[in-house]
Amino acid sequence: MTVLLHISDTHFGTEEPPVVAALQAMVRDQKPDAVILSGDITQRARGAQFAAARRFCDSLGVERLLALPGNHDIPLYNVAARLFAPYAGYKASFGDELEPELEFADVLLIGVNTTRPERHKDGEVSPRQIERVVERLHRARREQLRVVVTHQPACVMRPEDEKDRLHGGRRR
Repeated sequence: MTVLLHISDTHFGTEEPPVVAALQAMVRDQKPDAVILSGDITQRARGAQFAAARRFCDSLGVERLLALPGNHDIPLYNVAARLFAPYAGYKASFGDELEPELEFADVLLIGVNTTRPERHKDGEVSPRQIERVVERLHRARREQLRVVVTHQPACVMRPEDEKDRLHGGRRR
């Protein structure tokens, strides 16, 4: 059975050494097959923060990593970088793939980048991303647990779903 470690919102630049050490100890004990780092890796998308996060990931000694950017991983105050190279810091430390996948015999992990450089919060999943994920899920093997990884929480409502919405603890 594949063992996964999911970490989110590390906000490197504000990390606490005892928490980092505890995570490193847990990884030594649990020996996960993969680490999933689902966004807000840094506090302010600074190069030193990405480098510290990368060193942390490397220190875990886990061969497989699925990392996704979060809204904090896009420059907030450096407007030029935000407009022209919003993922440059992320890519320098975690690679060019913004929507990575990991596949094991029993697990399929599909990353979806919900960030949008033009805003600092409120992620989004585009119709093209939905199509990509649906297509990939259809190709998954029957025995695989399928996990879709995002940073921002998903709240998806289509007009035809409105009838299923809970109102005051009861269905309409």
